[in-house]
Amino acid sequence: MPRDPQDAAGAQEERWGLVAVAGICSFLAMFDMGVMTVAVPDLAGGFDVPVAVAQWAVLGYQLPVVALLLPAGRWLDRAPLRPVALGALAGFGLCGATAAAAPAAAVLIGARLLQGACGAVLFVLMPLLAVRAVRPELRGRAMSVPATLGPLGAVVGPALGGVLLDHWGWRAVLLVKLPLCALAWWVARRGLPPGGRPAAPRRAECRDASLAGTAVGALLLGLTFTEGWVGPALCGFALVPGVLWARGDGGRRVRGALRAARTGGIHGAVLALAVAFAAVHFLLAVHLQRVEGVSAFGTGLTLLAFPAAMAVAGPVGGRLADRYGARPVAVTGAALVAAGFGLLAVAGDWPPLQVGWRLAVAGFGMGLYGGPAQLMVLDAAGPERMATAGSTVQLARSAGFALGPAAATALGSLTGPRTGPVLATAVALLAATLLARPARRATTAAPVDSGPAPPP
Repeated sequence: MPRDPQDAAGAQEERWGLVAVAGICSFLAMFDMGVMTVAVPDLAGGFDVPVAVAQWAVLGYQLPVVALLLPAGRWLDRAPLRPVALGALAGFGLCGATAAAAPAAAVLIGARLLQGACGAVLFVLMPLLAVRAVRPELRGRAMSVPATLGPLGAVVGPALGGVLLDHWGWRAVLLVKLPLCALAWWVARRGLPPGGRPAAPRRAECRDASLAGTAVGALLLGLTFTEGWVGPALCGFALVPGVLWARGDGGRRVRGALRAARTGGIHGAVLALAVAFAAVHFLLAVHLQRVEGVSAFGTGLTLLAFPAAMAVAGPVGGRLADRYGARPVAVTGAALVAAGFGLLAVAGDWPPLQVGWRLAVAGFGMGLYGGPAQLMVLDAAGPERMATAGSTVQLARSAGFALGPAAATALGSLTGPRTGPVLATAVALLAATLLARPARRATTAAPVDSGPAPPP
């Protein structure tokens, strides 16, 4: 397999600083997906607005992240990394500062919408920076950094947000990540080579973003109306722009990329494992406090076993992937997730200690699987569609984290909390099966800053 010029040039000096930037981007983007959830009641009281309005401090970030992931990936397939990375990090930090200083709810929501747009770009940048910063034989351990820090950000966000809210108020929740933004911007400025100006989004890309934004916005708005016919009507309306997007150029491009690389199964596994993790996490948080009588602090410590084990396993998974290949490591990780959830399902009772070590088994498996699974997608996509592939796998993971609590709520109300771990075990086994299916391997990744890529 031919080696890229950048790979040869970087043989003596790997750009691990850019891998760290990729990890920070992943952590920041996922951290903000849930950190403001705990602050919604305080926002409603502070700005004297209904909770449904204050909730858009959360939804206002999630909407552009989900809506713009795929258009951002398509755009970044032909854009230089340096100006995009610096602009997205600066915009993310400035929007966070503006939201923290907001004098009214409208200003806060507007700043969060813009911050979500920057967050979508950070999501897509993360795998590109990690994979292109090192030689092919080191990409497993490089990819394990953002693949581990992203889910950690999602788990840590609400917990840290609650502590900050209790001691310093909701503005501190928005300001806490600014030092990380500044550090990542400084390292990226020093580490990325000069690049030209990114081309403006094409008309088709703007149309795709508008359709996706309308569909996601209608869906999220519909979910905020829990009574009457307005919510179902808005959710039904969301199908119209969603179908138009799927039948348009953007949908065809994504389907073509998935077909060409045969990564549909990997995307399904990423979605399934994210749903399983988020659902079990939500069910256990409710069950430990309401049924077992565990305090909020004790519940948090128990649930911390999952991300702690995941943080330990992430670097191990990367090194094993570099040595033995990404696929067997990803399959092994998914199987361990299934084992952890299965042990939880067959447990006679759920005291914190029994829950904690079983979650640690599942968390270790999730840490093993995360980086290798994303690396499989990027390698199969090839350099011309690497950003698109990165955006699709991030969308699958984000959708799973969003769907998990909703699925857990429905399961808990219909069948009781113990059904969740049983189904999560089955889902994780399905994910392991999907990951075991071979994907077509493509050429090596493009250089760190190769400029616009030729159209596929």
